[in-house]
Amino acid sequence: MSGKLSNDWNYSLSSALLLMAPFDLLASLAMDVYLPAIPKMPEALNTSPLVIQLTLSLYMVTLGLGQLFFGPLSDRIGRRKVVLIGALLFTISSFVLVFTSNGYLFLGARVFQALGSSAALVATFATVRDVYADKPEGNVIYSLFSSILAFVPALGPILGAILAYLYGWRMIFIFLGGIGLMAFIHALLRWRETKPSSVTKENISVPVIFKSMSFWIYTLGFSTAMGSFFVFFSTAPRVLMEKVGLSQMHFSFVFASVAIVMIVVSHFAKSFVTKWGTKGSLIRGLIIILMGSIILTGCNNLMDLSIASFVLPMWVIAVGMIFIVSVTANGALEEFPHMAGTAVAFYYCLQSLIVSVVGTAVTLLLPGDSAWPLIAFTSVLPVCTFMLMGVEYLMRKSI
Repeated sequence: MSGKLSNDWNYSLSSALLLMAPFDLLASLAMDVYLPAIPKMPEALNTSPLVIQLTLSLYMVTLGLGQLFFGPLSDRIGRRKVVLIGALLFTISSFVLVFTSNGYLFLGARVFQALGSSAALVATFATVRDVYADKPEGNVIYSLFSSILAFVPALGPILGAILAYLYGWRMIFIFLGGIGLMAFIHALLRWRETKPSSVTKENISVPVIFKSMSFWIYTLGFSTAMGSFFVFFSTAPRVLMEKVGLSQMHFSFVFASVAIVMIVVSHFAKSFVTKWGTKGSLIRGLIIILMGSIILTGCNNLMDLSIASFVLPMWVIAVGMIFIVSVTANGALEEFPHMAGTAVAFYYCLQSLIVSVVGTAVTLLLPGDSAWPLIAFTSVLPVCTFMLMGVEYLMRKSI
């Protein structure tokens, strides 16, 4: 039993998305929105390009590891408090980034910005679990959030380039701080506590999470989906700009088309999850990704690299990704309603670890200016997930 909610969360789906989506958006946007301004930043901050590069790397590391602290914290003190702490920390650090003129202070502020993002993210997803665990709306929210994570890397740098060109690179962080402030005020006024009253310090047990086969299956499934996009994101610039010869602007629009496919498919998440269920949607998503991988392999062997041979198969893979991300959170967290914050933290942290290690490995070991890294990832990870599902089936059969 999840326990009684301390307050009723009676918002419509659109109101709930308006309340929660900014935190998912800001966490992703803050990763790379200032990429176009990076060449000018070492001189402006009197530092080296290495320190500026660290502001990207440390943000991503802190975003993942911070959830291991804020997830259990949200199980103890509540989702609302952690969301507000995260939003305030993100907002303050964003405005500090505007005014700092020292590279190391800038790096420190980025770490605090990532901590704020981490806190808000984990509490947001724990809230979704608290409120929508057994409702179709939850699948819609998860799929839309994942679409945001895919869409923002495509458009974020374009937005950053426009802001930097018109007003200077510091305007990028004024923009982030301003959105963060509005999200904080909105949450302060409307975010209601959803932590189940049954959650206590004593019944939060991390080993229980790791012993769950369902947790691992759905976490690996989520890693398969998001890792497919990560490898595409990592190889697409070299393939499409260096090999195919697209301009930066043309590349941005072609790249964004994959995210658009994901957003369109996410609108049907509620219906296909209702029809096929959690495991059925996961299985179909894995099969679709494998189909996309087979199509990509055929195109790679029979055609020259082009938008058609590289991007169109990725559209198929993107459909499978949405089938998967719409259900994996609920599937992974189903057994832990009493400690959703802790389970969410490990779910996203482990996913980030799997994606970064395996995704980086295939892009380094295989030619990064070809389709082979994407083929390898989208072939191996779905098979590994199916194998883990087979192990779970045999384990249950033997009991």
